[in-house]
Amino acid sequence: QVQLVESGGGLVQPGGSLRLSCAASGSIFSIYAMGWYRQAPGKQRELVAVITSADSTNYADSVKGRFTISRDNAKNTVYLQMNSLKPEDTAVYYCNAAQIGRVSWGQGTQVTVSS
Repeated sequence: QVQLVESGGGLVQPGGSLRLSCAASGSIFSIYAMGWYRQAPGKQRELVAVITSADSTNYADSVKGRFTISRDNAKNTVYLQMNSLKPEDTAVYYCNAAQIGRVSWGQGTQVTVSS
């Protein structure tokens, strides 16, 4: 089983930046993709960005050009650099890890974009 711990959320003004981190531990050897999702109040959880074990990335249209997903294999950590933040980016951000037959989730970290 994979354990995921997110960090880096907080309150930021519109136009500001934050970097989220997701540290993975446990049975990480078979992870083939990791991603960031978010869920705003009253809305469904949605994909924000994903990175595969081959370093292929994909982004939601709403964050393209503003967010960047990356990973540090030595630290077993995935990052989400968020720039030019907008109020509509406010949500709880969750990290996930995909293995064959299993998906693991972190506990989430709150991101609030407000003046």
